[in-house]
Amino acid sequence: MNAWYLICFLSALAIFIAFANQYILKMQTTIAITTGSVIISLLLIVAVKLLGDQHALAMTQIVSSINFNELLLKGMLGFLLFAGALEIDLLALKKQRFEITALVLFSTITSTFIIGYLSFYIFSALGWPVPFIYCLLFGALISPTDPIAVLAIIKQMKAPEGISVQVEGESLFNDGIGLVIFTTIFAVAFYGTQANFTDIAELFITDALGGIAFGLVIALVGHYLIINSRDVNIRLLITLSIPSAGFAAANLWHISGALAMVTSGILLGNITRAKATEISGPDDTRYVKDFWHATDSFLNALLFLIIGMLIVTMPITFNEIGLGLLMVPAVLIARFISVGTPFIIFKRYRTYDKHSVKILTWGGLRGGLALAMAAAIPHDKVFIGGTDLHDLIVIVTYVVVIFSIIVQGLTISPLIQSSIKATEYKT
Repeated sequence: MNAWYLICFLSALAIFIAFANQYILKMQTTIAITTGSVIISLLLIVAVKLLGDQHALAMTQIVSSINFNELLLKGMLGFLLFAGALEIDLLALKKQRFEITALVLFSTITSTFIIGYLSFYIFSALGWPVPFIYCLLFGALISPTDPIAVLAIIKQMKAPEGISVQVEGESLFNDGIGLVIFTTIFAVAFYGTQANFTDIAELFITDALGGIAFGLVIALVGHYLIINSRDVNIRLLITLSIPSAGFAAANLWHISGALAMVTSGILLGNITRAKATEISGPDDTRYVKDFWHATDSFLNALLFLIIGMLIVTMPITFNEIGLGLLMVPAVLIARFISVGTPFIIFKRYRTYDKHSVKILTWGGLRGGLALAMAAAIPHDKVFIGGTDLHDLIVIVTYVVVIFSIIVQGLTISPLIQSSIKATEYKT
């Protein structure tokens, strides 16, 4: 069995878990699939390491052959971000533009440095002398909230519009900004790029602004082609070319493909969809919308099952799991500080739900993007106390991600419900 067959079988398994969840656990779909993937991973670990099962061993070897970084960062991410951005309400986003901008820029960068310093001292105190630049790299990959996890959960729980727009807008845009920050620090850590402000700022601005500008160009071309197409199937194919060819072109030109997909998706989802509805009626645009909604759900299901199986291939130890658990509160503290600080200023000019900062902190879920960035760290290049830095960072990241999706994802509902009840009481 090759990697493609395994992905096909995992796709079917993810859909089966999602189907069974409707009648048995009745969790949010992303949480159910992640939980199922963790259980499957544990069973595979037992089968391989305790029972020596050859079939399970063969499966783990196939999983290890999958380039997770290429699969997500260079492939699935474009489709997932584009599909999520198509659902964003541009008018609601505009009302929260200052809050989202602060969360995307200030909060992501601040969280990166807070986690960098906290992880540096925690690792050192426990006998893992990880150099600061790699701790900062960990801060960069774990700081962005994951749109794949966040959008799925927040939508299903029907959070108040203001909070929902903040969480959705932040998760989409800070995904791109987080990738730019990670790429910048990665270049300093592994490629010997000079760590001076001018070079780093130039790299950051070129990547981020280049991605947004390219997204605008894609949106303009896509808008023209879609509006002038008479066949709904051709319109659908045009939208498919954006997260495939468009995302690939952005990556080849070394600009942010993530920001390009978010920018083009928001514009096409708001401006082009409205214009196309006027021309051909709502049925044609609903056909395209339903396709992307189904595609988003399918790739979500597959992604989180693959994430769960990734850990089977790692030489995991209890010490590394313990480090991951210690990083959970560090990540939450950094999230609370980086999110709460801008709201101290914003509250002087606008009224917010009293649970806003709590929901933004606890609802800032991490997911596949963090693991993909962790997986991008080179193998066998840096060792910390005899342990490959790649393995250490991936395992710690995995623990934080699993806690985030399962524990935070399952317990965010009471906070959101409290906010809804408070809003209903006021009205």
